[in-house]
Amino acid sequence: MEQYFSATQKMEQEVMFPSLLRGVFPQQEGAAPAADGHTDLYERYQLLKAIKPVVEKGLASVTDQSHSSTDTSTAFDDRDTSTAPDDNDPMDAQLEERLSHHLAGLQQVLTHLTRDTNALTRRYSQILEQISPSEGQPS
Repeated sequence: MEQYFSATQKMEQEVMFPSLLRGVFPQQEGAAPAADGHTDLYERYQLLKAIKPVVEKGLASVTDQSHSSTDTSTAFDDRDTSTAPDDNDPMDAQLEERLSHHLAGLQQVLTHLTRDTNALTRRYSQILEQISPSEGQPS
């Protein structure tokens, strides 16, 4: 998740003129253009920027829920533990399996978003180099 936030922060810092991305389509080696054929890098930039606060808010709400769950669980610490669930409960194993599945899915999505964000940032840098190739070189 840190890589995703780092990539989006870098994108936001480097992409000063998002309008330069209009009409520029992703270039992936060996890949065909997007199936819809209409998603340029400007639209992707807007999407990536819109997704970031959702991810941050989701992370914050999970953190808030875990704090409230901790508060709730401490309130029940005095309960009778003789009726505690068995460690071999199949429902617990199923919950662990579902959680593992969802975390793996989340990891895949964040990896994909990070890759897209890094690719967009690299492409933006290439566009800037094409606009002013002699910048930094003495004339």
